[in-house]
Amino acid sequence: MSTDTSSVVSADTQRSWRYLLGAGVLITVLGLIAIAAPFVTGVAVSVLLGALLVVGALGHAVNAFSAGGVAGTVWQVALAAIYAVAGISLLANPVLGLTTVTILLIVYFAVEGLVEVAMGVGTRSDPNWPWYVVSGTVSVGLAVLLWAGFPSTAAWAVGLLTGVHLLSTGLLLAYVGYTGRRNVAASGEATGEARAG
Repeated sequence: MSTDTSSVVSADTQRSWRYLLGAGVLITVLGLIAIAAPFVTGVAVSVLLGALLVVGALGHAVNAFSAGGVAGTVWQVALAAIYAVAGISLLANPVLGLTTVTILLIVYFAVEGLVEVAMGVGTRSDPNWPWYVVSGTVSVGLAVLLWAGFPSTAAWAVGLLTGVHLLSTGLLLAYVGYTGRRNVAASGEATGEARAG
């Protein structure tokens, strides 16, 4: 009975590391393609964001019918209108939308960086506080560089950063899958030795 359970667990484990390794390789390749063509990737991100906003607008419109009271309905309709205008604007002109997304990215890096620096300085009792300061400084520096080159940075920033993110995620998944494969192989050898003994 325990042998059957261990074989099922082993089969599931083998499948999972294969899926992780395969997904990691696929996402790594997508990341490399995104880095090679950052403008196309940025426009694709802008279109995807527009489509998600339109779907969100539909969700708020549907929710307006079930909102309690007039005030709830008005707020849901207002949110649906905002989502719809933003989504349709991104879909109608994704290049202009890319510029807007780049501005949001600059603001995000600046705010995140300042918060990390403040957190690092505020927690000097933590031995890792310098890393927060370094990470925050890099984020603020990146925001400054993107702003200094704006609007030309809009042509590549979103796509390049999306590609780098996909690449790092893909390499992580591939590494976890590869490590899982090694662990399955090692446990298989240990099981074989136990049966032989």
